[in-house]
Amino acid sequence: MPVVAAAVCPHPPLLVPEVASGAAPELDDLRAASLTAVESLATAARIVVIGSATAASTYDGAAGGSFGAYGASGVRFGTGPAVLPLSLAIGGWLLEQTKAVHLPRTYRALPPDTPPDACVRLGREIADSNDRIGLLVMGDGSARRSEHSPVHLHPRAEIFDTTVANALQHRNLDVLKAVDPDLANELQAAGRAPWQVLAGALEGTSLSGDLTYEAAPYGVGYFVASFT
Repeated sequence: MPVVAAAVCPHPPLLVPEVASGAAPELDDLRAASLTAVESLATAARIVVIGSATAASTYDGAAGGSFGAYGASGVRFGTGPAVLPLSLAIGGWLLEQTKAVHLPRTYRALPPDTPPDACVRLGREIADSNDRIGLLVMGDGSARRSEHSPVHLHPRAEIFDTTVANALQHRNLDVLKAVDPDLANELQAAGRAPWQVLAGALEGTSLSGDLTYEAAPYGVGYFVASFT
């Protein structure tokens, strides 16, 4: 059965209020948009969370997430060890705040150099399931959007993010599949591989996209989109 709902969210640790502390209100709009998008996955029977990490890994639903490295040691979830990389930990944390919390879930981590065709193929494999799948795709845009970015400003960062945002809004799977991994790496856009998994997973569906958030509040491009 094809994917019945999908959500795209970024994964800054500041989404977790206990991490953001006094700065938490600055991301209220992003946090609210992300939670609304993830809430739409509650119509599925099983959740697959996709994110980037240094190594390819698969984790079951018991895998734990913790934000102790970001100053919030009291915030954790999962019954197993806290092994989830940041992108998947933020995805799991978002699920914990919504009606989708009780659905069985699987986490998949992809290295940033995963070839586009392998990402698309994984998306097709996820969609080729007997379950009603809800796909949660975690990925930031370019981390080079301003002089105050984690890495200095790049002249192509904004147009790169705008292209991705338009592709999400209009469900342009060909554009997502064509995102250049070398350029994404240069722009430090962590979402490239997960977005291409999404493109493969949506091929056999009629789901339409709705981009509900697009901004770069800390010099990093953040997008939130729902596919329902």
